[in-house]
Amino acid sequence: MPPQRGTAKTVAYEDLKRAILTLERKPGSALEETELCDRYGLSRTPLREVLQQLSGEGYVSLQLNRGARVSDMSHYTLRDFFLAAPLIYSAILRLAAQNASAQQIVELKAAQEDFRAAMASGDVTARALTNDRFHRITGLMAGNSYLLASLDRLLIDHTRIGMTFFRKKAGTTDDRLSLACQQHDEMIAAIEQGDDERAAELALEHWALSRDQIELFVMPAGLEAPLGQPPKLKSA
Repeated sequence: MPPQRGTAKTVAYEDLKRAILTLERKPGSALEETELCDRYGLSRTPLREVLQQLSGEGYVSLQLNRGARVSDMSHYTLRDFFLAAPLIYSAILRLAAQNASAQQIVELKAAQEDFRAAMASGDVTARALTNDRFHRITGLMAGNSYLLASLDRLLIDHTRIGMTFFRKKAGTTDDRLSLACQQHDEMIAAIEQGDDERAAELALEHWALSRDQIELFVMPAGLEAPLGQPPKLKSA
């Protein structure tokens, strides 16, 4: 569980999570204890408890004699992301349609309204974070602790990548963004109707919508990285 609400530890925990998800803290970057202690008014022991919590959830990597770093997003780790994401997302949505409570559906609809408002506002950070919230609620709906742990870890990287996906290209109208919002609405309808087949299909359609943009994020110009293989430099 997160540190107790209202404490300096809670502030540090929530602020670091947000900074990591929004790329304010870059993947693989060092988390210096002195800087963090000064920022959050914590001594080293409670700060290390926060970092341990974030490490257990996948936001932070702790290495002996090297301190804490933001979880990396290398070509190798994201290869696993590509392979696992469609399987986990479709399983989550299928179970969400089978198990969602009336109160959870209310919460999902509220999260969707926040997402819709973020889409209209043009705020890239709000778009990424409200999308993250929407999908975390579907994980709770599924009611499977094994899948939920996997979903939570996937969403850390998917939300970081979402900072690229939700950035509208200058001078263009991007139909991907309105389609993403429409797919959320369709997911809610499928879950509310208990249509687990359609919910699972929508999860795969939603994944396909962002996949090309994720590939651009993962593979800079000049690299080609087929799934399951290390990236190779293109020949001149």
